[in-house]
Amino acid sequence: MRRTLRLPRSMRGELKRPLGMLLRGEDAARGVMELLEQRRPRVLAVVGDTSTRSLLEAGLKPDIVVVDYRVMRRPIEPYALEGRRTIRARNPAGTIDEEAWMALEEAVTLKKGVAVIVEGEEDLLVLPLIALLPTGSLIVYGQPHEGLVAVEVTAERKRWAEEFMGRMEEAGSGAEGDIDQG
Repeated sequence: MRRTLRLPRSMRGELKRPLGMLLRGEDAARGVMELLEQRRPRVLAVVGDTSTRSLLEAGLKPDIVVVDYRVMRRPIEPYALEGRRTIRARNPAGTIDEEAWMALEEAVTLKKGVAVIVEGEEDLLVLPLIALLPTGSLIVYGQPHEGLVAVEVTAERKRWAEEFMGRMEEAGSGAEGDIDQG
């Protein structure tokens, strides 16, 4: 499905609810650690700067991290992601850019020690990661003001992600003013 997709305003509400298990509060990283012990995922991927920092500070070593060095759309000081192969990609807000999709494909192929640094916004990249990662993987992302969300990659969850992305608009096919950049 490698093409640039745009999230129409009419679909935004569907992503307001967590896509997986919500782990609340200060101990959310500990909840992820417990899930890792129980599930032993094939690949651990983390999307978002706050989520990535939280797991790194807890001593976890995600296989794939996807960050944009922004929190709540405000720039933050870049932090060390030592020992990781870095892949850079452009992904404007409200989209899944073809360039970002290809970067995620490369990250999933490499599987270990990869950082995808996004110029733009990484929020929607959870969706292609669900589609690309093998079943039995775990994706962690942040739910603003609530905690961390842990998404187990299952065949059912992969079908849902593919169907959701299939309903998104191809870039250039919808109303240009449909994306809220602020």
